[in-house]
Amino acid sequence: MELIPPELSMLSATGLVALSFFTSMLTAAIGIGGGLLMLTVMASFLPPIVVLPVHGVIQLGSNGGRMALMCRHVDWRIWWFFAIGSILGVILAGQVFINLSLELLRAVLGLFVLYAVWTPKLKPSNIALKGYTLVGVGTAFITMFIGATGPLVSSFLSPQKLGRERMVATLAACMTIQHGLKGVAFGVIGFHFQPWIPLITVMIATGFLGTLLGRRILKGLPERLFSHLLRVVLTILAGRLLYLAITA
Repeated sequence: MELIPPELSMLSATGLVALSFFTSMLTAAIGIGGGLLMLTVMASFLPPIVVLPVHGVIQLGSNGGRMALMCRHVDWRIWWFFAIGSILGVILAGQVFINLSLELLRAVLGLFVLYAVWTPKLKPSNIALKGYTLVGVGTAFITMFIGATGPLVSSFLSPQKLGRERMVATLAACMTIQHGLKGVAFGVIGFHFQPWIPLITVMIATGFLGTLLGRRILKGLPERLFSHLLRVVLTILAGRLLYLAITA
């Protein structure tokens, strides 16, 4: 098995490994933006049909590890309803995804990044238990096209109702099943994960190291400054995605 996928050079593969470390460190240090930054950078030089499956598996590893560490805190009632909805959402999205052009996928990603960066964050809401089936359907459908739906899912998990620990654990469990289903769907659609397995494994490992070191290394840096810089970088990258989509 080749260690580097044919779509990448040694330099770009090394860059992705470093990106995984940095974005995980960034998220651990200031709590925002790492996953979205990774997705946007990858989409800037790789086609979405590659970025979305690979990013999903990396996020599967990240959330799966967190779920394993915190599994006793997961609200499994929420998880079951969410999982059922996610199955339906991924099946529906798969039917649409295969008919979308590369340019349209890039445009959708670019617009989503701008939405995530510049619109107010949704406030956590209290919904009935069975309502998580609809949450699963909607977010699973969306994640097939934009990848990073963690913040959207978290807006339906109330820390006041669940408590902080149960919320984090339940979110990790929900995102684990959703990214896992997404990986299966992309495999059925025709994406070949095998050439990417070594790189994905290394990226998951370096992402874990970045999480461990993030708070220590960036602890003394101003969170507000980093948040503003992250917004600027994400806006520029989103603009580039839209430019590529329009001029293709």
